[in-house]
Amino acid sequence: MVASKNILYKPEVYETKQIQISSPILHIGSAVSKLSPFEYVADSKRVYLPNQEALARAFKEQGRLNEYIRRIEAQEDLTSLLEVTFGDDWQNAKNSHGEAIFPKHTSSLRWTGQKITELRPMIRNGFGQFYIPGSSIKGAIRTAIAYHLLKYEEKYQVAETNRVSEIEKRLGERLETGSKFSEKEKKSLSKPLMKSLFSDFILSDGDNPIGKIGDANTDFMRAIHITDTQPLLEKRIPDNRGKYRFLNLPIVAEAIVSSHFSDWKAKYKAPIYAEMVKNVQTQFTISLDQKMLSWFKHTQGIDIPFPFNNIDDILKICQEFAQDQWDEEHYYWQSVQNNPYAKDTNRQPINLDFNTIRDFYQPEKCPYNLRIGWASGMNGTTVNLLFDPELRKDIRDNCSSKDAPGFESPKSRRVVTISSREIKFVPGWVKFKVL
Repeated sequence: MVASKNILYKPEVYETKQIQISSPILHIGSAVSKLSPFEYVADSKRVYLPNQEALARAFKEQGRLNEYIRRIEAQEDLTSLLEVTFGDDWQNAKNSHGEAIFPKHTSSLRWTGQKITELRPMIRNGFGQFYIPGSSIKGAIRTAIAYHLLKYEEKYQVAETNRVSEIEKRLGERLETGSKFSEKEKKSLSKPLMKSLFSDFILSDGDNPIGKIGDANTDFMRAIHITDTQPLLEKRIPDNRGKYRFLNLPIVAEAIVSSHFSDWKAKYKAPIYAEMVKNVQTQFTISLDQKMLSWFKHTQGIDIPFPFNNIDDILKICQEFAQDQWDEEHYYWQSVQNNPYAKDTNRQPINLDFNTIRDFYQPEKCPYNLRIGWASGMNGTTVNLLFDPELRKDIRDNCSSKDAPGFESPKSRRVVTISSREIKFVPGWVKFKVL
């Protein structure tokens, strides 16, 4: 592009944008799926993850290390031992080295009055702070792009063997055998498809070859780079009414896993207690190497359009995928009937009233751009929504646990309660705002 007779500008080949990401409530799992009762301590207001080394050192200094070890082995509650050793203000205790035993940034507001038997931790960075990994965002975007490629398979000239009808045929034949998918099979089912959609390329810059078929570097998603978000640090900000609201509020809440009976009356399945972040607001950077993208040539030797040429295209693909998920969730929650007489796993009454969830899904246009992390379910992590509803049902039932025949798979239907056990939130929905 020539701006004047003497100045020649290089074409822009690298696009970068800062994105603000926000969410009503979010949980991203960590490498450790569950914490045992001795790995956290809960009082009536908060849940604490202690500095284990500092805690052990402090018990040793007080001559109570053996009792601490005994309680761990017996999986007994530590609260009374903490009170005896450090007093009523044990939450602020330090050892002789001045180390905080219960660092503030590893504690969360307690949003449940139920006994927390196991705790699902949220991912933290090396400083113990919550964050959203770039890999989690990129993984969700990859799924959205795969969904887009298959939804418009004619436009993108998807190989006949990997078109939706053929995938449905293969899955149907496999399901007819009646055997359950093994864990290994579940993980390997999508590998050939994803390889065909994303890696069936060679790399060349003009006439200069860069890579060969089968190389890991032939995945065109290499051209997209997404950073980890900034830490989810708790903030208090004033609202328009002069009151304060909290951003990035860490909580431990009860998530109800629900399904329904054949008459669509809600069925209580199980509780999960998890670290979550309420009112998420943070930032990440997305970059697109347009020069690298131009290197990718399809192995069929034909000019197939890429699903995106810039970052705005990527965000539109995400939005369309979110809309299809939103429509499906709207239908689901409109169909489920409240069950005020349900019993939880302790045979205690629990009111399965999903009116707040139905209100959440009321708008026809999805106000979010993607769904990430925990509770995204099969609809958010696969191309499941492109398949025939009956096939989706068969896949769901095959992948469900043995004790849930005939019920909707509970894995994609998790809702979050407040301390009264009133059902209030759906986790995982995020908004993107270009800054």
